[in-house]
Amino acid sequence: MSDPIDRGRWFVSTGWLAERLGDPQIAIVDASWHLPTSARDARAEYLERHIPGAVFFDIDAIADRATPLPHMLPAPEAFAEAVGDLGIGDGQEIVVYDVGPLYSAPRGWWSFRTMGVERVRILDGGLAAWIAEGRPVASGPERRARRRFTPRFDPARIADLETVRDALSSGAAQVADARPAPRFLGEAPEPRPGLRSGHMPGACSLPGSTLVDPSGRLVTGDELRGAFESAGIELAKPMIATCGSGVVAATLALAAEMLTGRPAAVYDGSWAEWGGRDDVAIEP
Repeated sequence: MSDPIDRGRWFVSTGWLAERLGDPQIAIVDASWHLPTSARDARAEYLERHIPGAVFFDIDAIADRATPLPHMLPAPEAFAEAVGDLGIGDGQEIVVYDVGPLYSAPRGWWSFRTMGVERVRILDGGLAAWIAEGRPVASGPERRARRRFTPRFDPARIADLETVRDALSSGAAQVADARPAPRFLGEAPEPRPGLRSGHMPGACSLPGSTLVDPSGRLVTGDELRGAFESAGIELAKPMIATCGSGVVAATLALAAEMLTGRPAAVYDGSWAEWGGRDDVAIEP
């Protein structure tokens, strides 16, 4: 069965990237990230093994330091300074990957898209596919000359608490929750201490993991459409994606944009914000 989505708009193959290693106009970005309960260190894993030339995009460090919420997207000027220091700049095509299965690379993709980058795609299969094919890896830090990055912030791609609260009360947009179903239902604790369990009244449950196949790739367009429909999400209407802290929500935003051609917003504070407040409603 053919896939109705042109995946080449959103993903690059390992073969495509292998042919372009060393091209200064290709910025390879390792955006791996792990839950705080995983006992894994994404930066240490990057230093041990990464695609040659890749820089590490630290989701926790390239963040708004003025808030206690985890890895909130920083102001455009701060983002530009941070990625410019990594050697990422204007005119480059950006290829983002994670260690797999597809998990945090969409957050990297969303971050660059929110800052106005048009030419950013995800490595299909991520580092796992790259290694499985016997392709070269490097260790240690990568040094790239600083480049100028000009942000062009797109507010349509990000939502704050008030926007989400209004969407839930007015129906202006659907809210899709990418957390695992047991957490959505309040049957499993949150990985961060101090957060209530449950979900936002009126939100739909669409676990991000259900959109990823066993090979670590996004499922086909027909399967994506079916997953959204099964979750009660109408793709013709605006959507805000949420999750635990704004990482996996980006997978839902990516999938929705692939299906509709329109940006879907990510609630950056997600449950780390909503579940930590006593002035918002929660359902078990």
